Amino acid sequence: MNLLKEFSLNDKCSYLKDKEQTTHYKVIDNCSALSCQSLIERGYRRFGKMYFRPICAECNECQSIKIDVQNYIFSKSARRVMRKAKDLRLFIRQPTVTHEHLELFDKYHLYMHDKKGWDYSPTSPEHYYSSFVLGHEEFGYEVLYYFENKLIGVDLIDILEDGISSIYFYYDPDFAKYSLGKLSLYNQIKYAKNANKKWIYLGYYVQDCPSLSYKSQYKPYVTLQGRPTEYEEFTWS
Repeated sequence: MNLLKEFSLNDKCSYLKDKEQTTHYKVIDNCSALSCQSLIERGYRRFGKMYFRPICAECNECQSIKIDVQNYIFSKSARRVMRKAKDLRLFIRQPTVTHEHLELFDKYHLYMHDKKGWDYSPTSPEHYYSSFVLGHEEFGYEVLYYFENKLIGVDLIDILEDGISSIYFYYDPDFAKYSLGKLSLYNQIKYAKNANKKWIYLGYYVQDCPSLSYKSQYKPYVTLQGRPTEYEEFTWS
């Protein structure tokens, strides 16, 4: 592992209105799976070669959350979602960027801009590559969802020793009938169960942020206590 740089930034909060956030960043080259897991276990997230976590002094709303895979039981509605997906084809491979990826990524974010007021600006191949392809090393993957020959969903994940870190999912809103967001998470859980992995690392749960509050529906789960450094022990409870 080669730590290229480390810094903190203050900015407008990504999750809660009228708040500011302080985020700690590590830019790491050639990060090993073991080092990635060590950071994810301590509340970091990965985009490209950048690992980050909020360190706001007066706010603890961002709670790192992970699903207890082996004790998770699929509900009837979850099983219906998975049955409905029989029309879809899935492929897993290391992350790439294609024209299809970029078109779908922009279509999804335009939809979320209209539906939820997300900020929107067109992505570029360079930005997408640095965020979702760079730094995948031997543990980063994309799960591609196809309807016939059309790409309709991309699930970006890290497969770690004890679980899956769920990085980002985007999809074609024209195929909403497949509940693709839920389906992608159910498939992660299914894969983890079959591979005898313990956890799905879901990133941050923020109770008052609609884009993140849904995560508490996936039970049982545990949350990280405090903000341990990479040299400190950590506790999830």
